[in-house]
Amino acid sequence: MQSVDVAIVGGGMVGLAVACGLQGSGLRVAVLENHLPQPLVAESAPALRVSAINAASEKLLTHLGVWPKIIAQRASCYHGMEVWDQDSFGHIAFDDKSFGFSHLGHIIENQVIHHALWQRAEQCSDVTLMAPAELQQVAWGENEAFITLKDGAMLTARLTIGADGAHSWLREQADIPLTFWDYRHHALVATIRTAEPHAAVARQVFHGDGILAFLPLSDPHLCSIVWSLPPQEAERMQQATAEEFNQALSVAFDLRLGLCSVESERQVFPLTGRYARSFAAHRLALVGDAAHTIHPLAGQGVNLGFMDAAELIDEVRRLQRQGKDIGQYLYLRRYERSRKHSAALMLASMQGFRELFAGNNPAKKLLRDIGLKLADTLPGIKPQLVRKAMGLDDLPAWLR
Repeated sequence: MQSVDVAIVGGGMVGLAVACGLQGSGLRVAVLENHLPQPLVAESAPALRVSAINAASEKLLTHLGVWPKIIAQRASCYHGMEVWDQDSFGHIAFDDKSFGFSHLGHIIENQVIHHALWQRAEQCSDVTLMAPAELQQVAWGENEAFITLKDGAMLTARLTIGADGAHSWLREQADIPLTFWDYRHHALVATIRTAEPHAAVARQVFHGDGILAFLPLSDPHLCSIVWSLPPQEAERMQQATAEEFNQALSVAFDLRLGLCSVESERQVFPLTGRYARSFAAHRLALVGDAAHTIHPLAGQGVNLGFMDAAELIDEVRRLQRQGKDIGQYLYLRRYERSRKHSAALMLASMQGFRELFAGNNPAKKLLRDIGLKLADTLPGIKPQLVRKAMGLDDLPAWLR
């Protein structure tokens, strides 16, 4: 039977960030992951799943020593953001230079971030990567958790961390209730070539019952899109011929970058909001999608997860330094309170946004157009929005 201090269930981006962040704390860490990661092919086309990594997440990834490797692979810096409501005067735009920043964030393929973190974890002497490892059973005892794998191997840990995604097995085993709601939207993702260059600006348009985001990639004419649509419409767009799709997309995007042409397959997945009632329990902490999932509207999902990781790293290291029991719920409450607050704020604002920008109700449309216009013109509002988008208000003290 192997004995570790921390067992992280799930070797995705957030789970690996926690593992790398605990290196050098004197704790032995094991990461249990179902699948071995796919090798990165440098010359391949961009992957469909990308994240908008904000300044806060960049700080964490820099601290973990993986940022230079990520940037060297494939990352696209963006310098401006633009949001508008189709067929109306509602519009807001901002750029980094106006507020004294060098950039607002980066659009990066998930697999590039994952690969860099996996390689870093492999180099960490305190971290053991166990993959493929399928869990069969977990029992939380007074002083440790007992984990049984499907191959019969057993493991004990003083703290288990659930980083195993939206359908978290660990969260279910702990009987932690989940509040969830269907956004009644599916997201269609694809890589698009545009006639005009994107100029490193992230753009988002609200149209009828859809939300369309164009995220700039390193090729000046390539964007990754996230098109949030009612389920039947998303399916129709997925099945449409390339010509029909390109036409509908160009129109939905107000021909902002000229004619668009799809360069990849089109993937569709349902959008669900989730919020675990507890982010921690006896000998257990949840991070990332295991604790919360939000609408991709502002591209903040993975940033929220990375800040969970940052907060938990800080908390566990502090408890270890002070000689306290890292798995006591009493001590994990501090992490839970902080992150539940941040996630609830983000979920509520996304939900409000989503409600306000759904449909073509004239009164609602006028309200949102006035809101966008005021945010664009009133002094003092934009700097706050920029800080919010960059995640600078959500940074744990140790990363500031």
